[in-house]
Amino acid sequence: MTIDHEVLPEDDRAPGDEVSPVALVGYAAAAAGIVGWFFFGLLVQRQGFVDSVGESAGAAFGLLLAVSVIGMIRHNGR
Repeated sequence: MTIDHEVLPEDDRAPGDEVSPVALVGYAAAAAGIVGWFFFGLLVQRQGFVDSVGESAGAAFGLLLAVSVIGMIRHNGR
């Protein structure tokens, strides 16, 4: 079964929250920091590829957790 039309008309759709330019710069800085942390562990500390990936992935998950908690607090404050 196929649907040839949109389920919700354009007027009934909930508008998405736009991401501010400051937040985009923050996300880009966090991504650059995670990549830098990976290369620091790999090249400076010489701890190996797998350890560097694990350490940078752990830092990335920690940042994602912090962003989600901050977003939840900001959303509930409205």
